[in-house]
Amino acid sequence: MSVKKRRLEELRRTIEEVTPEDAWGLHKQGAALIDVREPDEVAGGIAVGARHIVRGFLELKIEDAVPDTGTPLLIMCASGARSLFAAEDLRNLGYDDVKSIVGGFGRWKDDGLPVEVPRVLNAEQRERYGRHLSIPEIGEEGQIKLLDARVLLVGAGGLGSPSAYYLAAAGVGTLGIVDDDVVDRSNLQRQILHTDDRVGISKVASARQTLQALNPTIEVVGYEDRLDSKNVERIFEGWDVVVDGADNFPTRYLVNDASVKLGLPNVHGSVYRFEGQVTVFWPGRADHPGPCYRCLYPAPPPPELAPSCAEAGVLGVLPGVVGLLQAVEVVKLLVGIGDPLVGRLLQYDALRARFIELRLERDPTCEYCGDGAVFPGYIDYEQFCRVAA
Repeated sequence: MSVKKRRLEELRRTIEEVTPEDAWGLHKQGAALIDVREPDEVAGGIAVGARHIVRGFLELKIEDAVPDTGTPLLIMCASGARSLFAAEDLRNLGYDDVKSIVGGFGRWKDDGLPVEVPRVLNAEQRERYGRHLSIPEIGEEGQIKLLDARVLLVGAGGLGSPSAYYLAAAGVGTLGIVDDDVVDRSNLQRQILHTDDRVGISKVASARQTLQALNPTIEVVGYEDRLDSKNVERIFEGWDVVVDGADNFPTRYLVNDASVKLGLPNVHGSVYRFEGQVTVFWPGRADHPGPCYRCLYPAPPPPELAPSCAEAGVLGVLPGVVGLLQAVEVVKLLVGIGDPLVGRLLQYDALRARFIELRLERDPTCEYCGDGAVFPGYIDYEQFCRVAA
């Protein structure tokens, strides 16, 4: 008898095995059904209600999938061999009630038990997003969430450029770009979506060309419009997350107000000379709602206190830092991992190479997101970010 066969015989004496029919009954009573096959095997079908965790990631991901070690576990592979080894490992991790399914998925299917064909990545997607797939917190399930996601970027400038670039690379399936400006040579110091030979063309067209050259599998939806109270809801409707890369106060307030009304997370970033900040405004979050932009700044400053965008200036690489932090927050929100910057403001001082985190509280009296607030409508403020004469 081979070493493998002898080992399987030993496991069968210590690991309880159940038929697929008995496993289905136990699953309906609350037992967790875990399929440990490889992705190419699961592509042909999976038991209804089963959670797919590749054998190689089982020990890393089982605690997230089934946090209670007292939950009964039913382990399935293709034929009933790998599930025995997996069951032993799970018992060693502290799970008290672990059973292996005799005959695996092959017998499950032959016995006529319910099967569904899951959505899986194709070969090209597995190659492109391979580094994501090897991260347990993302994996195939998280990558599919990214592919299905719709993210709207307000501005294709200094902040929107790095955010859009990396979200496209990450595989966010649909990116929206709102910008009514054209490429100017002065933009090229920081707006990396654009190139010198595109000076004079719309930023939306330039952004689409760059992003689809990087990842031709994504869709880029362009809005060559100036955002105002008449079009903001039409443009924002149907998106999952809004990325605020605006460089003027009127647009920031408009983005905030529409996001609050529609319940969208607003990933906000701003830069000034050598300093930047990023946060997530999301008072509509189901658990632990955070503040909105107006909780910090109820109204725009007077024009004389708002420096001209051209006059203030900005270190060219600084928007890259802040824009990438915004992209990280977007990915976390879409996949549902980590601790997003809701109720926290991250400030970056480039000259001192220092990050500072500030706690933000929702203002219960805020006119837009406070307790019992009724949406008061949109306000078209005058342009506070004055263009230098």
